Amino acid sequence: MNTINVRIEDKFWEDYSALVRDTVIPYQWQALNDRVEGAEPSYAIRNFRIAAGLEEGEFGGWVFQDSDLYKWLEAVAYTLRSQPDPKLEKIADEAIELIGQAQREDGYVNTYFTIKEPGREWTNLYDEHELYCAGHLIEAAVAYAEATGKRRLLDIACRFADLIDRLFGLDSGQKQGYCGHQEIELALVKLYYATGEQRYLKLSRYFIDQRGSLPSYFEEEWERRGRKGPWSDNKPNLEIYQSHLPVREQTTAVGHSVRAVYMYTAMADLARLTQDNSLKAACERLWDNTTRKQMYITGGVGSTHRGEAFTFDYDLPNDTVYAETCASIGLIFWARRMLQLEAKGEYADIMERALYNNVLGSMSRDGKHFFYVNPLEVWPEANKRNPDKQHVKPVRQAWFGCSCCPPNVARLLSSLNDYIYDVSTEENEIHVHLYIGSHLQFTSADGCDVSLRQRSELPWQGKVEFNVSLNENHAGGTAFALLLRIPNWHQSGQPVLRINGEVQVYDVKDGYAQINRIWNDGDVVEWLIPLETKLIAANPQIRANAGKVAIQRGPLVYCVEEADNGVLLSSLSLTEESSLIEREASDLLGGCIVVEGDARRENTSGWLANELYKPLAAEPKKVRFTAIPYYLWGNREAGEMSVWLRNS
Repeated sequence: MNTINVRIEDKFWEDYSALVRDTVIPYQWQALNDRVEGAEPSYAIRNFRIAAGLEEGEFGGWVFQDSDLYKWLEAVAYTLRSQPDPKLEKIADEAIELIGQAQREDGYVNTYFTIKEPGREWTNLYDEHELYCAGHLIEAAVAYAEATGKRRLLDIACRFADLIDRLFGLDSGQKQGYCGHQEIELALVKLYYATGEQRYLKLSRYFIDQRGSLPSYFEEEWERRGRKGPWSDNKPNLEIYQSHLPVREQTTAVGHSVRAVYMYTAMADLARLTQDNSLKAACERLWDNTTRKQMYITGGVGSTHRGEAFTFDYDLPNDTVYAETCASIGLIFWARRMLQLEAKGEYADIMERALYNNVLGSMSRDGKHFFYVNPLEVWPEANKRNPDKQHVKPVRQAWFGCSCCPPNVARLLSSLNDYIYDVSTEENEIHVHLYIGSHLQFTSADGCDVSLRQRSELPWQGKVEFNVSLNENHAGGTAFALLLRIPNWHQSGQPVLRINGEVQVYDVKDGYAQINRIWNDGDVVEWLIPLETKLIAANPQIRANAGKVAIQRGPLVYCVEEADNGVLLSSLSLTEESSLIEREASDLLGGCIVVEGDARRENTSGWLANELYKPLAAEPKKVRFTAIPYYLWGNREAGEMSVWLRNS
C-alpha cells in the first residue's frame, strides 16, 4: 500500500467535521467530567482521578467506563490530525497524564479493578471487559501518536499490551482465555502497524484462534467462580459472545451485534496480513449472512434488545429494533477491512449505507443528543408505556449511563478521510470507495507525485468530478488505473464517464468502473451517476415489511414523520401512481431534498368511542405525504416516524 494524504473538502461533510470539532468533542468532554446538567453522569474522569490517588471515592458507572474516555481521545486525535488545536491538545495531554498516573507499575490500567475489586483482575473475562478497555486504550494511543508525534499514551498502551502478552497464550502458566467483548483483537493489529512489533500481531491472532475452542474457557472460568457472575449466575451463553464455535467454523452472525462485527473486523485484518484463506472464507460467509439476511435498509444490525443481538435470518422488526449505533460503526469498520482484503464494490456500498443513514441519524443536528437505538418505526406512546418497546426512544438523549455510542460516532466522523480511497503501488490502482469531496495526494508507481481533487455533489446530486495534477517533473504523464465505485443504489442506466469532456467506455471490475490510462496534468474526470427516487421492496421473508415499501434516493433512506404528515402514520398507504417528486427544502433541518407524493389514508372518522372493530366500509381518502432523509428524523418535536409504508 502507498502512503497517502487525504483532506476532506466537502460542504456536507465539512459541516459534520466542524460539528464534531467545535461542539461534539467539547460537549463530550463536559459529559465525561459530569458537567452536563440533566444528563446521566459518566464518572469516567472521576474514576481515573480516584485510581490515580488524586481524590477519594467509590467507582462509578459500568465496568467498561474507561473506554468512553479512550474513544473520546481517539476522536480528538483524528481532529488534531486534520486541524491542529493547541488548547484541545493540552486538554488531551492532561487526560493522558491522568491515565498514566492511574497505571500500575506492571502496566495494568483499569479503574474498575483498581478502585472496586483489587486482586480480582482477570478472574471474569466473560463479563468484565478488561481486554475490551485495553483495546480502546490502544486504538486511542496509536491515533494520538500518529496525529501529534507524542508517545506518552502509546508508551502507556505498550506497557499494558506487554503485560497482556505475558499473561495470555498457550505456554505453561499463561491464561488460555479471551475477552467477553471483542475489541482487543483489532486494536492489537493497529499497535502492530504503529510499532512493527510482531508479538502484537501474534497476540491478536491468538485471541481469534483460541475463541470457541473446547473446553470452553468461559465455562471453566464460571466454574472457578463458583458459578457466580456480577449480573447473572446463569451458565455462560457462548453464542451471545460468538464463542460457541471456532471462528473459522462460524457461518451465521449470532449474538451481541457489536461484539460480532468487532471480531469480524479483526478476522479480516488477520486474513489479509497472514494470508489466511480459511479466515478470509469465514469473513465472506459471515458478511453474506449479515448484510443479505440480517441487515436493516438503514445499515443497522442487531434486531433485538435482549442481548443487543442478532436473532435469525430475515427477522427484522421495525418497532422493537435495536440497531445499536456502535454496531453500524463496527459494520463500517468491517466493510473497510473487507475492502482492504479484496476491493469489491459491495463492501463500500454497505459502508456508505450505514454511514449516511444509521450513523448520521444517531446524532442530532446540535451535536449534543444521541440515539443508542435506531428504530425504523416510532410510536411515542408505545415507547413510553409498552415494556417491550421502552428501549426505543422517540427523542435523542443528552448522554447515557452506558455511553459507548456518542464517542464512537465522534471518532468515526473525525476519521472519515481514511475511508474514501485505497491506493496500491503494487497494482498501480486507485480505488474511490466513497464520493466525498476531498484532496488525495499520493505517489504513483513510477515516482510521480499525484494530486487528485474530488468534487462531489452527493448525497443530493449524482455528479462527481476529479481533477488530476502532477508534479512538474512528469511532463509526459504517469500511468495508473482509476477505479470508481458503481453504487448499488443507481437503478436505471449506467453511470456516464467523461474525460476532458469526451464520453468514455469503461470496463467493470468487481463493482468499479476501471480506467487505465496515462494521466496528464490538468485531466478532468466527470462521473455522472443516475440518482432518482425509488420505492424499495423488502424480501418477502422479512415479514415485518410484507406489503410495504421504503423510499430511497441515492444513498439516503427516507422516512415520514408526524410533523409533516399528522398522526396515525400506520394509516398511510402509497399508491402505485404515487407521482413521487423531489423538492429542495433549504429552510428545513439545515437544508435537504424532501420527497413528496400521493397516498391514501384510512378514514378515521365515523368511529364511535367504544367501537374497536366494525365491518370495512369507508373508502380511504387521497392525501399528499412528505418524506425526509432518515438521518434527519427526530430533530423536531417528538412524534411518530416510519421508514416502511404500506403499498396499495
